[in-house]
Amino acid sequence: MTTRTLSVAVIGAGMAGTTHANAWRQVGTVYDLGLPRIRLATIADTYLPFAEDAAERYGYERAVDDWRQVADDPTIDIVSIVVGNALHREIAEAMIKAGKHVLCEKPLADTLENARAMAEAERNAGVVTSVGFTYRRNAAVAEIAKLVAEGHLGEINHFEGRYWCDYGVDPNTPMAWRYRGPMGSGALGDVGSHLIDTAETICGPLVSVSGGAMTTAIKERPVAKGHVTRGTALDTVDLTMEPVTNDDVATFTGHFANGAVGTFSVSRVAWNMPNAMMIDVLGTKGRASWDMARCGEIKIDDTNSPAGLGGARQVLVNPDFPYFARGSSMAFGGVGLTQIEQFTYQAHAFLQQVAGVEGLPPCASFADGYREMRITDAVARSAAANGAAVDLTGLTD
Repeated sequence: MTTRTLSVAVIGAGMAGTTHANAWRQVGTVYDLGLPRIRLATIADTYLPFAEDAAERYGYERAVDDWRQVADDPTIDIVSIVVGNALHREIAEAMIKAGKHVLCEKPLADTLENARAMAEAERNAGVVTSVGFTYRRNAAVAEIAKLVAEGHLGEINHFEGRYWCDYGVDPNTPMAWRYRGPMGSGALGDVGSHLIDTAETICGPLVSVSGGAMTTAIKERPVAKGHVTRGTALDTVDLTMEPVTNDDVATFTGHFANGAVGTFSVSRVAWNMPNAMMIDVLGTKGRASWDMARCGEIKIDDTNSPAGLGGARQVLVNPDFPYFARGSSMAFGGVGLTQIEQFTYQAHAFLQQVAGVEGLPPCASFADGYREMRITDAVARSAAANGAAVDLTGLTD
C-alpha cells in the first residue's frame, strides 16, 4: 500500500462543485486499496461564503475566493473545475501549466475554439486531464452497454434518449451563464452532452445527425442583484430583464456507425421533472430500458422469456453489474444507487490514472469532450438549416 498523499482542490462551490467535493472525500472508500491518500485541501469560489460553507461541510482545510490561489499553491496536485463553461479553458490551462492534474466538468468549454485549445493542451500536458461524463460510471447504464457489446440484444437498430429537467421552467429563475450563448449551448450543451456521450458509450460512434430543432420557450430572465445558486427564483419587481440567447428545448435524430438510428430529446423547462434521464435500446433479440428515477434497476425483455410470457422485467442493480460490487458498502440487489455514486467512481478512476494503476476504465479525455461539443454544434447547424443532415465522420481529427 502506498503512503503517498495527493492534495485536491475543487474550484466552484455550487451544486456540482459540492458533489465533486464529496466524491473526493469518498474516493478511498470504494474498490481496491493501495491508491494514494487524499488530502482535502481547498475549495475556491468567487463568493467566499459558498466556499467556506462547502469547506466546512466536506472537511476541506481552507476556502478561497480566487482560483489563482489554487494554481499558485505548489502543494495541490489535483483540481476539479466546476464553474461556468466560459472559465474552463483559462483555469484548465493555468492548472496544467502549474503541473496539476485536471478533472473538468462538462461541457468542456463554452465555444468550439476553446474546446479545441483544451484538447490540444491535453496532448502535451504531462498531467492527467479529463472531462466529467459521469453516466459512464452508472452501473445500470454500464450493464446495458455490456449487454449490447456482448450481442445479448442482437443487432441494435434504435436508441431512444430523453433528458428532461425543470431547472429553467420558472420564468423568474435568474439570468445565469447557462442562459447565455448561441443556440446549442443551452439545454443541448448542458444535459444533452450527457445524453450524447451515454448514447455513444452504449451504441458506438454517431456518424451523422439530422432533424435538429430548437426553441427558446422563456425569452428573457431577471438579472439577480446578488449571489444566487441552484436556480433560486426572484421577485421580479424593479429588476432588469435580459434576453435568453440559447435553447430551452432541443431534439434531433442521429445515425450510428453500426446502422442504428437514435432519437434524442432534451429540455430544461420540463414541468415538474427535476432530473429525468431515460434511455431505451432496442435490438433484434431484445430491448433494455433505464430511468434515472429508478436508478437502481433496468428493464429488459429478451429471448429468455418462455413463449407467451414475454414482456419487460425488472432487474435490480446487483454485484454482477459493472461498478457495483466494489462500489457499494451494501452490494446486493435492492440497495439501489443514486447519481452521486457516479462522481465517486469517476474520482476513483481519475486517481488510478494519476497513480498509474490499472483498474476502472479511464475517464473521458478532453478530446472526448471536444468531440461531444462538435456533435452538439452539428445539431445546431442542422437546426439552423431546417433539419438538414450534417456528417460527423471527420470528428476523429
